[in-house]
Amino acid sequence: PFVSPMFGDNMVLQHGKPIRFWGWARAGESVRVEMAGHAATAVAGLDGRWQAELEAPAPGGPYTVKITGPEQSVVLHEVLVGDVWLCGGQSNMELGLARTRNGADEIKAAEHPEIRLFTVKQHVAYSPTAVPQGSWKICSPQTVAEGAGFSAVAYFFGRKLQAELHVPIGLIEDCWGGTPAESWMSPESLHKLKDFDAPLAEIERLHAKGGPESGSFLMNWLDEYDVGSQSNNWSAAELDDSGWKTVQIPGGFSELGVADVPSICWFRKELTLPDPLPAGQATLCLGSIEKMDTAYLNGQWVGASSWVENPRAYGIKAGVLKPGRNVLAVRVFKLKPQGGFLSKPDALRLVLGDQSVIPLAGEWKGALSVDARPPHLLPLTFENYPTMPIVLFDGMIQPVAPLSLRGAIWYQGEANAERAHQYRTLLPAMIGDWRKLFRQGDFPFYIVSLPAFMHHRDQPGDDSWAELREAQALTARTVKNSALAVTIDTGDPDNIHPKDKQVVGERLALCALANEYGEKIPWAGPTFASMTHLPGALKLRFNHTEGGLVVKGDRPGEFSVAGKDRQWHWAEARVEGDSVVVSSPAVPDPQAARYAWQANPAATLFNGIGLPTVPFRTDNWPGVTDTHKPW
Repeated sequence: PFVSPMFGDNMVLQHGKPIRFWGWARAGESVRVEMAGHAATAVAGLDGRWQAELEAPAPGGPYTVKITGPEQSVVLHEVLVGDVWLCGGQSNMELGLARTRNGADEIKAAEHPEIRLFTVKQHVAYSPTAVPQGSWKICSPQTVAEGAGFSAVAYFFGRKLQAELHVPIGLIEDCWGGTPAESWMSPESLHKLKDFDAPLAEIERLHAKGGPESGSFLMNWLDEYDVGSQSNNWSAAELDDSGWKTVQIPGGFSELGVADVPSICWFRKELTLPDPLPAGQATLCLGSIEKMDTAYLNGQWVGASSWVENPRAYGIKAGVLKPGRNVLAVRVFKLKPQGGFLSKPDALRLVLGDQSVIPLAGEWKGALSVDARPPHLLPLTFENYPTMPIVLFDGMIQPVAPLSLRGAIWYQGEANAERAHQYRTLLPAMIGDWRKLFRQGDFPFYIVSLPAFMHHRDQPGDDSWAELREAQALTARTVKNSALAVTIDTGDPDNIHPKDKQVVGERLALCALANEYGEKIPWAGPTFASMTHLPGALKLRFNHTEGGLVVKGDRPGEFSVAGKDRQWHWAEARVEGDSVVVSSPAVPDPQAARYAWQANPAATLFNGIGLPTVPFRTDNWPGVTDTHKPW
């Protein structure tokens, strides 16, 4: 395009920095950019790309931008100047406003013309992408609710900034659920870390081979080996499956000779539905499945998942089902001997719009597509969504750069929790990648510390989620111009997507207001500063104790202590000024202490302005994730 889609009507441009515009024209052609009495001329290079820099006018607007070339011109209207923030991460950053607490009321109140929204369309790539897809929208009840909804965390962050600063705020949602940090990093950084040589080599092979860029090793593997999804499409309603074996579902794999080995099998079942069909959305329920399933009705894809523990419930779009004969086809990639369909027979059902149930357990047709026992190659990973290294850096970060920004916020880590020790190096390297790409120095980078999740564990010990939070805190402490928004007092034991997103966005905004905008406000909760050995006890001193240390609950919790044997025991704790003294009758000579050191701790220690204590440990003993590698 003549002008990159990063620039459009209703956008916010960054004040206080040179504004960079870019696009494409014929090599050697001159392009002139004019705005508020300022002008700049750029010449398209051999690759056709031009880039111009303009002095930013004063915050506010609206302004008009005129971009003129020899063959075409573009005028951008309703352009504001203020602060632009890049909002990245996985599903908790992606989660739309409607799915948060009081979401419907928040949407109704989302009339904020000084806030502008840009959602980068999700796109994977094995090499740098030049052109992003998306457009700027004025924040309104309609625009925050479009599609899956604009990022709730980003919205609440931007809303608080705008209310405090009274300047326009531009928010760029650039995230994808389930994705690990390495997907958002450059190949150069990952090669230096050495842990990712195998997947990077596979990406290079796939890139050279051509074909779809799915971002998932599993999906590429299926394209290569799954006979059922190739030319003789086994999901098609008209397929003649008379030669297939009769099998019983749940089950099915033993009849096809692959009961105990990795394999891909296809299963088909004919259903007769009433005429007329009941009104309302129908749902296909298949129970839990190991490892991955892909479901089709009448040849149309209706759902897929590789999250084993998640019972499948796929909503069926209008027009897919029809009265009379229907064909259900399910592809299952099984890895474990007892894998495949894991739920009881009554969990397999088709629920029609009137809630009437069509049972699905029983007799099906089945066929073997891939016998994947050794020496057959297996995919490097088994997720059916983008988890490949580099593919989102190339597909979704590269095309946004080098847009002038104020900074970035980041809510991610769940996908890296089992490799938390590696995250200590991964996250700082990723921040370095983004800063290098945007060429604006060490711009602010604010990190969300993961909330509580899963059920409370009765005994203290090691924990991967605690180690991931530690890696996030270490990054915030050691990487220049970074900060941590602690959310350990929020979360849901049964839902990895907690609804309390307003507190997350507003704590990120506190980080920005204090550290970037210079407001003299408390922004962090109590942070471990030092430890003193007492007879039979440890005294832990904290920084950021504005208003004093406050216990929300019956007692300060939860602390644990260990002696030289490194065996952890729950500790009694008492507050003394800006310190907490911890001890346990089971540990007469304590050597180390931990606070909130599990996925869902009883975290009751706050400062006087209501910010929670950062989970921490005083030891540096080997953790449960120290040796975990992805490949």
